[in-house]
Amino acid sequence: MKKMGIKQIDIDAEEVIIKCKDKKIIISNPSVQKVDMMGQKSFQISGEESEEELEEHSEDDIQTVINQANCTEEEAKQALKDTEGNIAEAILLLTAEKE
Repeated sequence: MKKMGIKQIDIDAEEVIIKCKDKKIIISNPSVQKVDMMGQKSFQISGEESEEELEEHSEDDIQTVINQANCTEEEAKQALKDTEGNIAEAILLLTAEKE
Protein backbone atom coordinates (compact mmCIF):
# COMPACT_ATOMS: atom_id res chain seq x y z
CA MET A 1 0.00 0.00 0.00
CA LYS A 2 2.94 2.34 0.67
CA LYS A 3 4.07 1.97 -2.94
CA MET A 4 0.63 3.19 -4.04
CA GLY A 5 0.87 6.23 -1.75
CA ILE A 6 -1.65 4.89 0.78
CA LYS A 7 -0.98 5.27 4.50
CA GLN A 8 -3.22 3.65 7.10
CA ILE A 9 -3.03 4.53 10.79
CA ASP A 10 -4.98 2.77 13.56
CA ILE A 11 -6.60 5.20 15.98
CA ASP A 12 -7.14 4.12 19.60
CA ALA A 13 -10.72 5.44 19.98
CA GLU A 14 -13.06 4.64 22.85
CA GLU A 15 -16.25 5.85 21.17
CA VAL A 16 -17.27 7.54 17.91
CA ILE A 17 -20.24 9.91 17.81
CA ILE A 18 -21.77 11.11 14.56
CA LYS A 19 -24.17 14.03 15.10
CA CYS A 20 -27.01 14.30 12.60
CA LYS A 21 -29.77 16.88 12.56
CA ASP A 22 -32.24 14.71 14.48
CA LYS A 23 -30.14 11.98 16.10
CA LYS A 24 -26.71 10.86 17.25
CA ILE A 25 -25.17 7.66 15.94
CA ILE A 26 -22.87 6.18 18.57
CA ILE A 27 -20.27 3.54 17.74
CA SER A 28 -19.09 1.72 20.86
CA ASN A 29 -15.93 -0.40 20.98
CA PRO A 30 -14.86 1.03 17.61
CA SER A 31 -12.09 -0.03 15.32
CA VAL A 32 -10.97 3.18 13.60
CA GLN A 33 -8.44 3.54 10.81
CA LYS A 34 -7.34 6.82 9.25
CA VAL A 35 -6.49 6.35 5.59
CA ASP A 36 -4.40 8.90 3.68
CA MET A 37 -4.50 8.25 -0.04
CA MET A 38 -2.48 10.82 -1.98
CA GLY A 39 -3.50 13.63 0.37
CA GLN A 40 -7.17 12.59 0.57
CA LYS A 41 -7.95 11.60 4.16
CA SER A 42 -10.82 9.30 5.14
CA PHE A 43 -11.79 7.25 8.17
CA GLN A 44 -12.99 3.67 8.34
CA ILE A 45 -15.08 2.88 11.41
CA SER A 46 -16.61 -0.38 12.57
CA GLY A 47 -18.13 -1.34 15.91
CA GLU A 48 -21.37 -1.63 17.87
CA GLU A 49 -23.92 0.94 16.65
CA SER A 50 -26.69 2.60 18.65
CA GLU A 51 -28.78 5.72 18.08
CA GLU A 52 -30.11 8.50 20.29
CA GLU A 53 -32.81 10.97 19.34
CA LEU A 54 -31.74 14.57 19.85
CA GLU A 55 -33.80 17.14 21.68
CA GLU A 56 -35.15 19.56 19.15
CA HIS A 57 -34.82 22.56 21.48
CA SER A 58 -32.50 23.44 24.34
CA GLU A 59 -33.65 23.19 27.93
CA ASP A 60 -33.06 26.95 28.31
CA ASP A 61 -35.42 27.70 25.40
CA ILE A 62 -38.09 25.38 26.81
CA GLN A 63 -37.76 26.87 30.31
CA THR A 64 -38.01 30.43 28.95
CA VAL A 65 -41.27 29.60 27.17
CA ILE A 66 -42.65 27.85 30.27
CA ASN A 67 -41.83 30.85 32.48
CA GLN A 68 -43.10 33.51 30.09
CA ALA A 69 -46.24 31.72 28.87
CA ASN A 70 -47.07 29.96 32.14
CA CYS A 71 -47.54 26.61 30.41
CA THR A 72 -46.50 22.98 30.72
CA GLU A 73 -43.29 21.54 29.31
CA GLU A 74 -45.23 19.64 26.63
CA GLU A 75 -47.05 22.81 25.57
CA ALA A 76 -43.74 24.69 25.39
CA LYS A 77 -42.10 21.96 23.28
CA GLN A 78 -45.08 21.83 20.91
CA ALA A 79 -45.16 25.62 20.54
CA LEU A 80 -41.42 25.70 19.79
CA LYS A 81 -41.91 22.94 17.24
CA ASP A 82 -44.86 24.79 15.65
CA THR A 83 -42.85 28.02 15.40
CA GLU A 84 -39.66 26.32 14.19
CA GLY A 85 -37.80 27.21 17.38
CA ASN A 86 -38.75 30.89 17.51
CA ILE A 87 -39.04 31.58 21.25
CA ALA A 88 -40.92 34.89 20.93
CA GLU A 89 -43.48 33.41 18.53
CA ALA A 90 -43.93 30.37 20.76
CA ILE A 91 -44.67 32.60 23.77
CA LEU A 92 -47.10 34.74 21.74
CA LEU A 93 -48.82 31.62 20.41
CA LEU A 94 -49.35 30.20 23.90
CA THR A 95 -50.41 33.46 25.54
CA ALA A 96 -52.83 34.25 22.69
CA GLU A 97 -54.51 30.85 23.21
CA LYS A 98 -55.14 31.69 26.89
CA GLU A 99 -56.81 35.06 26.20
